[in-house]
Amino acid sequence: MFEAVIFDWDGTLADTLPVVIIAFQKVLGGIGCNVSDEFLARRIGIGARNMFKEALQVKGIAFDEKMIDGLMEKKEKIQAELASRIELFDGAIELLDSLRFKLKLALATMSNRTVINRLLRMKGLEDYFDFVITADEVSKPKPDPEVFLDCALKLGCQPKRCVVVEDSVFGIVAAKKANMRCIAVPTGAYSKAELEKEQPDLIVDSLKETHKIWDFILSSYSKP
Repeated sequence: MFEAVIFDWDGTLADTLPVVIIAFQKVLGGIGCNVSDEFLARRIGIGARNMFKEALQVKGIAFDEKMIDGLMEKKEKIQAELASRIELFDGAIELLDSLRFKLKLALATMSNRTVINRLLRMKGLEDYFDFVITADEVSKPKPDPEVFLDCALKLGCQPKRCVVVEDSVFGIVAAKKANMRCIAVPTGAYSKAELEKEQPDLIVDSLKETHKIWDFILSSYSKP
């Protein structure tokens, strides 16, 4: 049986896509960097810093780390102002309630610490997770497995005894590289067909499929 479940945030537990896109577009628009909403949506999961860098690179706009710091600060301020618009997906609370006290729970997100702390407080989820790791605490974003491996280390669990719940191809790839099992949910920017190509261990249509998720967690891990 698994010992820990590691959740992604954006697009997995919370419907953050509209707010994230608005925040990025306002900041990028202020410096004349015009990219499509789809360009941004398809990169959610690699971390905001890298999203800014890729947008600037594709438009041929020079930047340095100090500039990226400034853009990050502006984005975080806008997201904080729009935080009340963010809703948890149907089934998220019910799933977390069914898992807490039975397994260790962690949150591994490429959102920034100030953003995620505010949202966890607003949604009353501060006490649900044994460990929370954000983009601020890792040097390599997904699809690198660093964020998941760090979670396992902090939780005191072997990677093979962890299952990840993700909505993006980056997250699935990172979970597999970390030698973890992965449950995919197509509630973010990627379709079910796109997620299937990365061969997650289970795909559910939504977090409301609690029984299917529980069956996987309780029965699929058979190695000693």
